[in-house]
Amino acid sequence: MKLVGVSGALAGEKTSIVVNDVLVAAQHLDSNIQTELIDLRDYEIDLFNGSPLIAYNEDTWNVVQKILSADFLVFGTPIYQASISGALKNLLDHLPEYAFKHKVTGMVATGWSNRHFLVMEYHLRSILSYFKGLVPTGNVFVHNNSFNENSDEIIDERVSERIQALAEEMVYLQHGINNR
Repeated sequence: MKLVGVSGALAGEKTSIVVNDVLVAAQHLDSNIQTELIDLRDYEIDLFNGSPLIAYNEDTWNVVQKILSADFLVFGTPIYQASISGALKNLLDHLPEYAFKHKVTGMVATGWSNRHFLVMEYHLRSILSYFKGLVPTGNVFVHNNSFNENSDEIIDERVSERIQALAEEMVYLQHGINNR
């Protein structure tokens, strides 16, 4: 099985750290899981304009193909202005309607306000569901204060436990889908 993590932040490290922590936790649960982190900072995704995928640049094509070929996925976003990042929304606009059919699609987010955890529930969940993704009951919101001074490691044990629980639920659900 291939688990792909998508970090929808174009600035900072926090979101990619959280997404990567989910990938690592999943691989510890099942060493046969292959993981890949797509950090949008490393790609130039074209602005979606309604054209067929073939009309977009190579980065856009490659990232979309990596997402479509994944068995399951975890999406991470910083919360800006009470919404997911524009970069993540733009990427999602490139995908076909049934992109996540029979795929578990986990969610993580980072932000400054504890109230922003609702963005995953009321915004990102509806988008992933539109693409026919199976969204786990658990998700992980990480307040910026949950990181160390260098912002390169999560120091809040409760957050680490939630990351582990999300990985467990995602692996369990995807195994169930694959064994049907």
